[in-house]
Amino acid sequence: MIKAFIFDVDGTLADTERDGHRVAFNQAFEQAGLDWFWSEQTYGELLAVTGGKERIKFFLQTHNKPEKDHADLEQLIKFLHARKTENYVALLSQNAIPLRPGVKRLLQEAQAANIRLAIATTTTPQNVTALLENALGKESLNWFEVIGAGDIVPLKKPAPDIYDYVLQQMQLTAADCIAFEDSLNGIRSSRAANLKTIITYNDYTCDDDFSAALLVLDQLGEADNPSQQLLKKTGQPFLTVDSILQLCDEVL
Repeated sequence: MIKAFIFDVDGTLADTERDGHRVAFNQAFEQAGLDWFWSEQTYGELLAVTGGKERIKFFLQTHNKPEKDHADLEQLIKFLHARKTENYVALLSQNAIPLRPGVKRLLQEAQAANIRLAIATTTTPQNVTALLENALGKESLNWFEVIGAGDIVPLKKPAPDIYDYVLQQMQLTAADCIAFEDSLNGIRSSRAANLKTIITYNDYTCDDDFSAALLVLDQLGEADNPSQQLLKKTGQPFLTVDSILQLCDEVL
């Protein structure tokens, strides 16, 4: 019996990358007087690197920016990332980044079915809090038994550390849980922790290799905004707790 659902955040709960984090990064660069600009294509390439600070460092190295030789590079990166986080939270407060279709519904269904909830993400705790509070209300923070986020573990995805941490905190085994992810690095992380994984891909990740997933969907779906992938597979418009549990039983 599945006891818990563990959710990634960026790209899984909401399409935060293109219209959230990317925009906030560009605002931070402008605020710092830098001439950097991450287009949608550039940001898509940078998503191969997990973690905002790591992404900045990778950009400096691969685009041969003079700032890569900054006397205190680590402090510059920390400053830019902090400003980016402030900008991102401001975007969320303006309700600029809605949840993906079916997310709120499935979370509420899981609660009603006594399925425990948790988060495993590389984004900062502030980003998680801001997204949940603005999209679901402040009380939604209490929906999640554990929020594993940011630098709470030494290695970020695709390492399994964040999932191992969440499982340890919940005192559950991987067999007790389902992970929800949207990217190649995400499923590498969840599968390395031996978690069965459901993928809801997005425009940045639609061509990733998800052959290790339990199920791959374009979205969780709603009655009036169905998952096209699920319609093709089962004729059902959206994914439910019951269908997830049934799917897990079939693969055991």
